[in-house]
Amino acid sequence: MIRLSLFAMVALTILIAMGLRWRDDRLAAQRQAARLTMVARGKRTVHRWVTAAAFAVLTTMIVLGGLHWLRISLG
Repeated sequence: MIRLSLFAMVALTILIAMGLRWRDDRLAAQRQAARLTMVARGKRTVHRWVTAAAFAVLTTMIVLGGLHWLRISLG
């Protein structure tokens, strides 16, 4: 169960980060923002990955916690 939750968190983090990057790129194309400095790009990237990891942890906790409680209530 621990391996499953770790795999789910890693997979969800990557998928969510890809989605957030797609969203950032789409919004940046509309704004046509000026070129960012290297520090600003780094901060944006770190922020994206931390946000993706937080969403992945919450999703994994809700799904696997729900499955756990289903197993307890049915079994």
